[in-house]
Amino acid sequence: MVQIIGVGDNTVDRYLHLGVMFPGGNAVNVPVLAHRYGHPASYIGWLGDDARGHLILDALNKEGVDTSRCRIIDGPNAYSEVTLVEGDRVFVGSDPGVTVQIALSDEDLGFVREHDVVHTSIYSHIERDLSRLSEASPCLSFDFSQDWDRAYLAGVLPWVDVAFLSHPGQSHRATAELMRWMQSQGPEVVVVTRGEKDAMAYDGRRVYRQGVIETDVVDTLGAGDTFAARFLVEHLDGTPIADALAAAAESAAETCGQYGAFGHGVALTQG
Repeated sequence: MVQIIGVGDNTVDRYLHLGVMFPGGNAVNVPVLAHRYGHPASYIGWLGDDARGHLILDALNKEGVDTSRCRIIDGPNAYSEVTLVEGDRVFVGSDPGVTVQIALSDEDLGFVREHDVVHTSIYSHIERDLSRLSEASPCLSFDFSQDWDRAYLAGVLPWVDVAFLSHPGQSHRATAELMRWMQSQGPEVVVVTRGEKDAMAYDGRRVYRQGVIETDVVDTLGAGDTFAARFLVEHLDGTPIADALAAAAESAAETCGQYGAFGHGVALTQG
């Protein structure tokens, strides 16, 4: 069974219109959700010694994710302030907190080696450690979100085995061209979500397309991370890419039916 570890970013999503905050962050959400799909999971990250940091740590522990290599740092935890417009998340403020201080030790990398795949992201401030993470893991998964440019991609992709990226509002042709170029830089598989349009993947042989699953949308926050987590574990378990994409789309639709990426919300007055 595939064992996954998330390394890097975490945040607390503060829903100002609800008065509730939820644990999150790409490198947190992916292992939590992978664990819900039946896979052993761990997380390494820097957490603030405040209510937000302890919210994330408590949620991870309740979810059964190994947090033994996490650090509690004197300072504020990262957060994002969120409101919703017709179900879509809109970020209105943020603070990176202590997350930017992350620096991996040899002991951390030894722990990474106990896992089959390591997942991180563009928000993890970990580019300097990508070569060491790649050497420590048979598979490095990286989420570029939509805050990338080609120069950044070119610098990171050679270390990546499975690449996730958001490319909303673009044509199939433009997305396919981008995926082919990305895959030529190093990854085995490139997976692209496209907002309300179908998702796409490329494995060096063919382009796959997966339609969006219709659902009653409550909140889209976390849907992309859910898609990545489900695709990743399905793919590494040997599921054909088309079927892995279908499973990922179903799981992402389920996440859209709830607030927060994976629950555990508490009142904003606690942090």
